[in-house]
Amino acid sequence: MKYLNQLIFFVFLIATLLVSCGDSKKSGVKQEYKYFSLKQQGWKSKRVNQFVNNINYTATEVPLQYYLLKSTKGNYKTVDSLYKISSKERIIEVEFQHVKQTDLLLSEYTNKSYDDAVKYMAFTIEKDFTVVTSSNDTISCSGVNFERNFKVAPFKRVLLYFNNINHKDNIKLIYQDQLFGNGIIKFNFNETPLKL
Repeated sequence: MKYLNQLIFFVFLIATLLVSCGDSKKSGVKQEYKYFSLKQQGWKSKRVNQFVNNINYTATEVPLQYYLLKSTKGNYKTVDSLYKISSKERIIEVEFQHVKQTDLLLSEYTNKSYDDAVKYMAFTIEKDFTVVTSSNDTISCSGVNFERNFKVAPFKRVLLYFNNINHKDNIKLIYQDQLFGNGIIKFNFNETPLKL
């Protein structure tokens, strides 16, 4: 009888632990943000992550004011003029990272030689990206900048440039992954970068 009581107590204890430590996930998607700061100014921008076949794809809309301020080395008059001219442009930063933090441009991931994979990232990858706006316009990528890090960082990063997008439109970035062969990957941006 003593063992039966101990067994019942033990089963009750385990059941209580399982219920209290059960799945407490919230039904919403976790919001993640990236912060950009320069010259005592800051912006907050939403990051969108997609994880497919051991590769984490992360897309972040780069605040246009931050990009212009950084590229003009803090010349505010130039930034204001350039912002008025380029207010319909969007810049999106996309990072690719393998779960094991290995170099993604190796032939085992791309089925290309390393040099061909680098050339693809630098020149051809822009054809794989389009943006669909909230007003249902489809915009092709107008340029790409592959930021080489020469194996210092565990990820690869490209900056994508898109023209003629109303600054009030929300966008969806669509990536047709020809490099790693993971199909169509979508990134929904339902908010624009916020100046802090």
